Amino acid sequence: MAIKFNQAQGAAKKEKIDQYTYKDGDNVLRIVGDLLPRYVYWIKGENNKNIPMECLAFDRDTETFNNKEKDHVRDFFPDLKCGWAYAAQCIDPADGKVKVLNLKKKLMEQIMVAADDLGDPTDPSDGWDIYFQRVKTGPMAFNVEYRLQALKCKKRPLNEEETASIAELRSMDDVLPRPTPDAQLELLQRVTTPANDTPDEISEEFKIS
Repeated sequence: MAIKFNQAQGAAKKEKIDQYTYKDGDNVLRIVGDLLPRYVYWIKGENNKNIPMECLAFDRDTETFNNKEKDHVRDFFPDLKCGWAYAAQCIDPADGKVKVLNLKKKLMEQIMVAADDLGDPTDPSDGWDIYFQRVKTGPMAFNVEYRLQALKCKKRPLNEEETASIAELRSMDDVLPRPTPDAQLELLQRVTTPANDTPDEISEEFKIS
């Protein structure tokens, strides 16, 4: 769509995506929209930040490894394993914002079991809030358990403010677009080349945490 001169930004605008942050103890959120199944590698950048890179051997649509696309990560890191990673969007009642939620595998499994009784949690009129606890079980970062509080999960329709917040909700395929093999290769070459820092555009694009 053409725009007027005084509307021009002079550069591509970067759209920041808020991420849901798990906190120790009680958490509550409402999942909205679609789910995005992926397998993801976590790669260390030059500044020791974790960079998520999608495994291109995994098909999002069929949820199978069909190896139809070249997965260059295996060439650079032959011993690195990819991990299961569902992503979705959620409404965070703490501030009412829609955020990207990287679902933990064990939590997702519990939600799917609860859905057998409660139905689709993403339904705007008949869905339900996700109540769960994040519990530390040891000193290491990975010593964490996610426990769904199923008795607190009750069906309710979204209120007016929540409904308005998802009026222009995008598909997760648009929020986290799948990179092409060529784009993946270029990024791998850049993050594995000795440098002082991971380039800002990579940090922004891959939401480095």
